[in-house]
Amino acid sequence: MDSFEINKIITAVLLVVLVIFGVGKISDLVFKVKKPDIDGYKVEVNVGGTTVTQASSESQVDIAALLAMGDVEHGKKVFKKCAACHSINQGGKNKIGPKLWNVMFRPVGSVTDYKYSKALSGYKKDWNWEEMNGFLIKPSTWIKGNKMGFAGLKKEKDRASVILYLNQNSDSPKQLP
Repeated sequence: MDSFEINKIITAVLLVVLVIFGVGKISDLVFKVKKPDIDGYKVEVNVGGTTVTQASSESQVDIAALLAMGDVEHGKKVFKKCAACHSINQGGKNKIGPKLWNVMFRPVGSVTDYKYSKALSGYKKDWNWEEMNGFLIKPSTWIKGNKMGFAGLKKEKDRASVILYLNQNSDSPKQLP
């Protein structure tokens, strides 16, 4: 094979690479796509005859409507996923995760005989309805840097039911909103 053949092959490869990248750049110029100012969308849900509008952002959840979807017995079943790492019993011990008796409305990272991650021990909020809901959606994104390896509960009914179950497993369960 002579140098002329090698030059043709190299030229062909370079031309293909230039065409591929060039088409991408030209199409970006021709087809301008304006990105939305706000990421997300609104979803209207009809719960018990009342229409609830909820943005995709977890911070705008109507917690009363969410909790209306759940029930304690369903929460007890769903909690079995949590029971591998957490105790829910009064006087229960810490496992891989901290004990969860009286968890609702106590400060995050406050069980004294459990070693929390820096993210949880430095998170200066209480486990209220909204915090627990956001955390249960996906713990790793709600409180970044925590060491909980659970993927989260995507179904609203599952989250609501677990929150109701956690609230019931307390010395003094709180009134629902």
